[in-house]
Amino acid sequence: MTSDPKAMVQKLWDFCDLLRDDGLSYGDYLEQLTYLLFLKMADEQEEMLGERVVPIGYDWATLLNRSGEQLEAQYDRTLAKLGSYDDMLGEVFRKARNRVQNPAKLERLIKEFIDQHEWMSYDADLKGDAYEGLIERTAQEGARGAGQYFTPRALISAIVDVMLPGPEDRICDPACGTGGFFLGAYQSIVERFPILSSEQSAHLRSGAFTGWEIADLPARLCAMNLLLHGIESPESDSPINVDDALRDDPGERFDMVLTNPPFGKAASDAYVRDDFWATTRNKQLNFVQHVVSLLKIGGTAAVVVPDNVLFEADAGETIRRRLLHDCDVHTLLRLPTGIFYAQGVKANVLFFRRREGAEQAWTKELWVYDLRTNKHFTLKQNPLTRADLDDFVACYNPTNRHQRQESKRFKRYSYDELNARDKVSLDLFWLRDEGLEDIDNLPAPAVLAAEIAEDLQSALTEIQALADGLTAPD
Repeated sequence: MTSDPKAMVQKLWDFCDLLRDDGLSYGDYLEQLTYLLFLKMADEQEEMLGERVVPIGYDWATLLNRSGEQLEAQYDRTLAKLGSYDDMLGEVFRKARNRVQNPAKLERLIKEFIDQHEWMSYDADLKGDAYEGLIERTAQEGARGAGQYFTPRALISAIVDVMLPGPEDRICDPACGTGGFFLGAYQSIVERFPILSSEQSAHLRSGAFTGWEIADLPARLCAMNLLLHGIESPESDSPINVDDALRDDPGERFDMVLTNPPFGKAASDAYVRDDFWATTRNKQLNFVQHVVSLLKIGGTAAVVVPDNVLFEADAGETIRRRLLHDCDVHTLLRLPTGIFYAQGVKANVLFFRRREGAEQAWTKELWVYDLRTNKHFTLKQNPLTRADLDDFVACYNPTNRHQRQESKRFKRYSYDELNARDKVSLDLFWLRDEGLEDIDNLPAPAVLAAEIAEDLQSALTEIQALADGLTAPD
């Protein structure tokens, strides 16, 4: 094939055209590729190492020996069987279904494309980067793809660069999607710690990451993503829990939580938990409380939250007061619009450390970086890049955040200032919107149209969440 992950992505992507006429979405195609690539690589692993991962009768060779309707029937039996296991094998094939309705095209996909390559001969970086590239391409298809589970990789990179995960940390994402934060943390650790002890290396390969994901599709993509990057093995207990993370306290505590919980509708019922500060149907506020409960004392978190978490009244005010008191909430990054595949998102990243109980509030000062005002991004014409976040990372000063300096976009607020604000609102901004003052230097019409669409969609999302909360049964 090729040593270029982008070229590999293109080859994998081009084959999708063969199946589009049968009504397969990009997400469906990626899902079927996941199953078939796994089976092929398991077959190669057995040849190379003598280790059988997939039971006889449900392996790659069984598919190769069949054609037409017999192949289709065997593929269906294989998916059903492998989905019954409790390990990573079962995670990849959980509730798997064959969506390739044409047996001849399924046969071509198996025999003329996937079987023609020795996938295990490609190193983990190439396979992993190619698969991650496929996920990103799928995310770009919006509602038809995996966009709702996909956090911009430039943002993940910047968050990881300031959080500085270590080789012995246990890292959690309670809304892990396709595993972007896990891969970002993993890459950061191996780059910053080129020499690891055998214990550290073993931990990083198995045990460092734990996730929850409520939907089957992103959970299987996450599992495959980890496997292709050399994290965990097919026979490992899956680090991905397919469940509603908010349901209860899992009892585990972690050194670091990195997460971008889903935005959108309120829960049909409030989550009543003894470890929560307030009872609410607002899922985003519940995720903030849940993240605190997941942290060890001294553990750190970076959580993407929509604007309403910063200013919502009642339960929102209670949660913000307790968060500022019980944790050291030290940094807030105001994100620009136009960077998420889910439209209408106005979001921020909260950075904090959980502390032990005390009478005085642990938050002494909150530093706010405004990357939103007078910034214009779109998904295709002007996408967010890692370079756009360089100044934030420099201002954050991850090696010594107690030595920070204010700048045009970076401002400090004391705890007393925050506590005196109406409802302890953290919706903090100070820069003037130049677009409102200088009509001769307005952004391009396409940018203005995109921003208007973002604002309208954001308003509709909040109205829908409010309506859901009002109509949900008590």
